[in-house]
Amino acid sequence: MTEKEKMLAGKIYDPFAEDLPKLRQAAHRLNILYNSTFDDETEKRKEILDKLLPDRGEDAYLQGPVYFDFGINTKVGKNFFANFNFTVLDICPVVIGDNAYIGPNVSILTPKHPLRWQDRNPYKHEAGYMTDKEYGAPVTIGDNCWIAGNVTILAGAKIGKGCVIGAGSVVAGTIPDNMLAYGNPCRPVREITEKDSIALKKELF
Repeated sequence: MTEKEKMLAGKIYDPFAEDLPKLRQAAHRLNILYNSTFDDETEKRKEILDKLLPDRGEDAYLQGPVYFDFGINTKVGKNFFANFNFTVLDICPVVIGDNAYIGPNVSILTPKHPLRWQDRNPYKHEAGYMTDKEYGAPVTIGDNCWIAGNVTILAGAKIGKGCVIGAGSVVAGTIPDNMLAYGNPCRPVREITEKDSIALKKELF
């Protein structure tokens, strides 16, 4: 396997080998270019996202600023929306479904690092450059989810369809479909049902 294949598969890989540094640098440059645009520069933003986030559905909108490690390892569905400061460290695949909404300051973090410093600290590769040992796990978010502000989604997390994740939560495991979930660690609190219909909240009308 190449180092890139190892990375995407969640195996220990060398983050400074092959073309991985160049891919990160290209994405980081595109982040800066995107973050320098204005909301109404639609065509300019599209041109940047075609390179940074090519696997995206129709009418996907990212408010910016955004921070992708690679971008090309992230897939978002149609009608996707991300508010300010959307951060995605996508060394492993990140897949987000249709009609998913992301609040401000949300981070999706697929990397993992060894717990022992003896395994984690940088070391000199036999080729002469400094590197370290990294690995990760993919993240999936289902259709029709709302991820509230300041949520952190960790490597290996799976959020089912129709979920609402409360503000400030840290998601590390699996959240079943149609759940209201929040906390650190984030846990399902209850199922979202017809009783939650906005039509029943007469005080709002």
